[in-house]
Amino acid sequence: MTKNDKDAVLEMMRVFYASDAVSTNGSKEIFLNDFNACVGSSPYAEGFVFKDGQNYLGYAMLAKSFSTEFGKNCIWIEDLYLLPSARGNGIGKAFFAFVRKKYPNEVLRLEAEKENVRAIALYEKCGFENLPYTEMINLK
Repeated sequence: MTKNDKDAVLEMMRVFYASDAVSTNGSKEIFLNDFNACVGSSPYAEGFVFKDGQNYLGYAMLAKSFSTEFGKNCIWIEDLYLLPSARGNGIGKAFFAFVRKKYPNEVLRLEAEKENVRAIALYEKCGFENLPYTEMINLK
């Protein structure tokens, strides 16, 4: 992901966050902050775009942290969005293989809405397992 991808990525983020795959709707400010972190100097965020020539097929964003639960660095696959026409073509599977190769010793984590059955099937096929606890948040 580069600064030149801004308009395409922000539009894909808008569509992704308005879908049933995500429980929050986000905002223009959040999308811009996320994009800028991915293309800027943040050590915590990394962004990718998927393209077929000049055509965008999707995007992904990773967040980096340390997991005290697992005692090692953690890569959160925060966003993984593919245009409907690009789904089912192996892009997601190839992306997970790329991330595993790039970060061979880190824990890979992600979240999924229960209703996103197709995505969950892909995640399971790529080695992800359900965790037996509830995630909670405090934004205040």
